[in-house]
Amino acid sequence: MFRYLPLILSAWLLMPAPLTAQTSEPETLTEVARPAVEESSFWQAEVSSGNLPPVSERLPLDPLVIDLEAKGRTFGKQGGTLRTLVSRSKDVRQMVVYGYSRLVGYDQNYELYPDLLRDVEVEEDRRFTLHLRRGHRWSDGHPFTSADFEYYWKHIALNEELSPAGPSQSLYVDGVLAEVSFPDEYTVVYEWPRANAQFLQLLAQASPLIIYRPAHYLKQFHADFTDAKTLKRAIKKARVRAWAALHNDKDNMYKFDNPDLPTLQPWLNASAAKSSRHLFVRNPYYHRIDSRGVQLPYIDVVEMTVVGGGLIAAKANAGEVDLQARGLDFPDISILKKGEVDGAGYRTLLWANGAANQIAIYPNLNFADPVWREVMRDVRFRRALSMGIDRRMINRALYFGLAKEGGMTALANSPLFDPANLFRWSIYYPAKSNALLDEMGLTERTPTGIRKLPDGRPMEFVIETAGERQEVENALAIVTDTWREIGIKLIMRPLDRDILRNRVYSGLSMAAVWYGWDNGLPQVYTPPEYLAPTHQEFFAWPKWGQYYQTGGEVGEPPDMPEAVRLMELSDAWDHSADPERRRQIWHEMLEIHAEQQFGIGILAEAPQPVVVSEKLRNVPVVANWAWDPGAHFGIHRIDEFYYEDPFQQLTQ
Repeated sequence: MFRYLPLILSAWLLMPAPLTAQTSEPETLTEVARPAVEESSFWQAEVSSGNLPPVSERLPLDPLVIDLEAKGRTFGKQGGTLRTLVSRSKDVRQMVVYGYSRLVGYDQNYELYPDLLRDVEVEEDRRFTLHLRRGHRWSDGHPFTSADFEYYWKHIALNEELSPAGPSQSLYVDGVLAEVSFPDEYTVVYEWPRANAQFLQLLAQASPLIIYRPAHYLKQFHADFTDAKTLKRAIKKARVRAWAALHNDKDNMYKFDNPDLPTLQPWLNASAAKSSRHLFVRNPYYHRIDSRGVQLPYIDVVEMTVVGGGLIAAKANAGEVDLQARGLDFPDISILKKGEVDGAGYRTLLWANGAANQIAIYPNLNFADPVWREVMRDVRFRRALSMGIDRRMINRALYFGLAKEGGMTALANSPLFDPANLFRWSIYYPAKSNALLDEMGLTERTPTGIRKLPDGRPMEFVIETAGERQEVENALAIVTDTWREIGIKLIMRPLDRDILRNRVYSGLSMAAVWYGWDNGLPQVYTPPEYLAPTHQEFFAWPKWGQYYQTGGEVGEPPDMPEAVRLMELSDAWDHSADPERRRQIWHEMLEIHAEQQFGIGILAEAPQPVVVSEKLRNVPVVANWAWDPGAHFGIHRIDEFYYEDPFQQLTQ
């Protein structure tokens, strides 16, 4: 292993400002002479052998320069290996989340700024001119240009074999598909007749809308660019039936499990696909540098090991990780703190959790059983379930009273927070719950006191879980006792995460438990579409979400007045540029959710433990742990984390 030597590049570039609407052409950049640079030791052998150009030729002519001192951080040293754990092989995609290289991204104030892009011009929220960085290259050294955007648009999005359902619904506004043009090598234009206020946010999210592809690599698997005989041999070797399946298998930029696929992320996959230990090495063509001229990322290698989910806290306690939050939950804090005292060489930070709820129950309004579906669609039933939960008992038992009790809504740090929404129908009140269920006509009971459904079956409410979080099972055990007081028998069924999702999406799951909305800190400018039935991922209405996502080809249209109203409000937000009107829309949508209890939140804002090696620098002590926006570690830029003495860290 190697220790990096500092790079010496000129600091004539300026840190980019947050994205704002522009109407004029950006200033034309001219190349400035730069001093000789000293190559980093990690790639020195490749440079010396002629397999890799020197770093001065690998950087874009206009890289993204980061002023770390202005961010309250320190300049780092290149080198070292960062160890982290995941519980499934497919979670190597977390490297795309953590690396957080996006066309545009969120800064730590949740403002958008150009990242992979040099600049973005926004006109009337409907015309977006994307300016690429000159000389920017993929991880294999091939130029990253508008040709990569053109390949995605013409040969993937509009290709019926690769995209049978057509382009992503995100690229439509009022049913009108974007017009896309490529004026020159470094310019791409997306345009709609009406405003598309969500476009930049979709590019910046944790699982982004990726509107470009490494054309030079993927063309070898595309029927438009490769002769039939060569393609047939590749199809046979890959053991798939058609070229489209082959292309889709190779085109997995978010999954990040194809080491041959060029990337723009800070680290590239350097491991075989099937392994419990994955190594990711620094991208020699990465576009970000610090203001001293040192190319990021500071850390050379990320080692991601797949272990059983139940082992993550134990391995962290033993000092086997350098940065870990995924797979850790509040109940793990005690064992993690013990490891600190025992000298395991780490500290445990407690970050604010940005999800709208730690534990939320989702009655599936699209459940296949017509009797249960009718019962669950009655708002009195959902309210009764919510008021039948003793949140204070759960908070004290699981979180030492540190979480915030209440339903699912915007968190207190959001400007859209309303305490009335937090407490609406979420105060423990079993007498009121029983009265609502009686009012529904569910008065008959079994000899053991369990209420009966209209068809005579006992009300055995099955909640399926991913079986990954002990506090979920513990919370449901308490709910089991309090729901028995209102005549409902809770049955908990742990499943594999993927099986759980597939059952929910297909309508086979009666109810599921998961986190609340990923973004519990919405702003007025945040698109509220995740409060409307636009995604199958919201477990209360998977088929309504499928209907929207596929343009009506799959799923079912919303047929509850409140759900239809949410769709109308989401559409109204998209078509309004008035901040006050957008604020009103947000408040109405949040109030509908509080009244309807589509997702029954239990607790929010329990601290998220983050294990950090004592030798790792630039990790913020106070921060948010949020999926979207934020991409977990992504918004905090782990490419800026570094080891004080990377050589010592490696040898130990």
